[in-house]
Amino acid sequence: MVMEAKNQAPPDSESSNAASESSPHTIKHSNKKGLAGFFEVLLRRFKDLMHIVMVVPLYALVSLILGGSLVPGIIIISWAHRWSNQYSELTHAFVLGSSIVASFFICGFAAMIILPILNKVLVGHLKAWKGPYYSLEAIKWYIHNGILYMLRYSFLEFVTPSPFSLWFYRAMGMKIGKGTVINSTHISDPSLLELGSKVTIGGSATIVAHYGQGGFLVLSPVFIGDDVTIGLRATIMGGVKIGKGAKILPNSVVMPKTEVPAGEVWGGVPAHKLDLKKMVLSNSPLK
Repeated sequence: MVMEAKNQAPPDSESSNAASESSPHTIKHSNKKGLAGFFEVLLRRFKDLMHIVMVVPLYALVSLILGGSLVPGIIIISWAHRWSNQYSELTHAFVLGSSIVASFFICGFAAMIILPILNKVLVGHLKAWKGPYYSLEAIKWYIHNGILYMLRYSFLEFVTPSPFSLWFYRAMGMKIGKGTVINSTHISDPSLLELGSKVTIGGSATIVAHYGQGGFLVLSPVFIGDDVTIGLRATIMGGVKIGKGAKILPNSVVMPKTEVPAGEVWGGVPAHKLDLKKMVLSNSPLK
């Protein structure tokens, strides 16, 4: 039986006011004061225009930063080209090809250092929150995940699972205990995720600390206790708490705000408690 989700919403500055509106899409005002309030009003009244105004400078900044991570690789390729040009065509091609591959990894590792610094400067740590998508808090969430996805869709797969990917997630704000293995890049909202010691995250498992509710964006931390196993392609959603030693079976979906007690085995869509001994006995040919 699926445990009932708590009715309390994550704490936030606008949730009580936003929830009283008939629809989040009709909210045009802001409870913030000063420049922040003025900007948020513009954001809600001119959604498409403000989206472009914010995204274009962000892309330009990211292009400059990632361009910096390419510099060492370009230097290596240029040096390899000049040095091998005096040798045979086969040698020249081999050296140049090797330098290109090496430059890819150098660029990737450089980005693993640069992107968390950018996240710390622009975002910091996310907090639990509920409100309209067109809010300053939602912008921070958007940028936080955008920075993460830059590495996820370019290089992170090549170092997962490894200590390098764990270091990157920690640098992005995720709390990870000793002996934990994350064999997945399908991670979002790292600064709202906490994993205990000796946790195993199976291949292509999805862990996110956000979800939509009634048109609002909800950011809610996820806690996964010690010795927990998350199966292949399982999905863990915002606000979930999983107790020590629990197991989530492959392809299961743990719905928002679900609490899985310690030591239990859950599976299914939506995930619920399973008694594996009864399941094995019921399917036994000796029954």
